[in-house]
Amino acid sequence: MPTPSEIFADVNARLADPAKVGTARAAYRFDLSGDDGGEFHIILGDGKGEAGSGAPENPNTTISMSAADFVGLATGKLDPTMAFMTGKLKVRGDMGAAMKLQSLLR
Repeated sequence: MPTPSEIFADVNARLADPAKVGTARAAYRFDLSGDDGGEFHIILGDGKGEAGSGAPENPNTTISMSAADFVGLATGKLDPTMAFMTGKLKVRGDMGAAMKLQSLLR
């Protein structure tokens, strides 16, 4: 099972492809609790993207969940809609931007 840090490193590598980023402009903050948790970010803009540890300055969207549930979400073992409906995934800010995250995480 990968750690959140490994998943964000993988996302960061994929964001080197401008086609993956497209015209998206957003800053996401991930607040992950529990083992291997912490603050992480994905920042998109001008056809470039970057992901890693630490919180972005002015996030459009903040996603809060346990690190274990985040790993489940990123690896396809946890359905994002179910996670949201059952309170395992909390979103503050731009919900539309949050919906677009799915394609970046996988």
